[in-house]
Amino acid sequence: MDDDQLLRYSRHILLDDIGVEGQQRLLDAHALVIGAGGLGSPAALFLGTAGVGRITLVDHDRVDVTNLQRQIAHSLARVDQPKAESAAAGIAAINPEPRVRAITERADAALLDTLVPQADVVLDCTDNFPTRHLVNAACVKHGRPLVSGAALGFDAQLSVYDSRERRFPCYACLFPADQPPEEQRCAVMGVFAPLVGIIGSMQAAEALKLLTGMGSALPGRLLMLDARRMEWTDLQVARDPRCPCCGDR
Repeated sequence: MDDDQLLRYSRHILLDDIGVEGQQRLLDAHALVIGAGGLGSPAALFLGTAGVGRITLVDHDRVDVTNLQRQIAHSLARVDQPKAESAAAGIAAINPEPRVRAITERADAALLDTLVPQADVVLDCTDNFPTRHLVNAACVKHGRPLVSGAALGFDAQLSVYDSRERRFPCYACLFPADQPPEEQRCAVMGVFAPLVGIIGSMQAAEALKLLTGMGSALPGRLLMLDARRMEWTDLQVARDPRCPCCGDR
């Protein structure tokens, strides 16, 4: 690290659990963020401000004025721009150091099979069940830790699925692909603006802990938040040995 970096990241370096070594790990790390909307906005911004050296953002959508209520990486000036490119600009406005790659494509199996093995950690910030399963399957296949968040209305959930250890469940253990929930979208159901900020920021926190070597305490746990009451439910979750995604590991 040079003197400018030592100054910029000094508040991280002062933390015993991070220090110079942990901050250097962030500078050398590569995070893959799938989705640059409500969850991806705070997640990507905090990864960038924290100094993650490489960030890949994947989102096929464009910024709409209705997004601005909660998707804080975007601005009125960037309405109609691709969300991945807008979020990359948001990161650069705060910290120009990270090498940010914006991919304006849908995250399908072929793209994920290329991108996931290049990353040190994957953040699922998407809003639909099929894509979450594609991301999970790629993380299981390539042995990458997955930080998964979801938010709708006043309810949200967060977990880390770490397929590097056989004892931990994957996303499909909890939410089988053959049992899809009724599709609910923010455009129909609505979403409380700060809720995606809470969960997206926590996704960034878990990713940073994994990248610095601190590790995450969330594998095997599912956190659920009722923002009306600000009540957290902490569920212990187990790996399903019959899971078609990770059961044959």
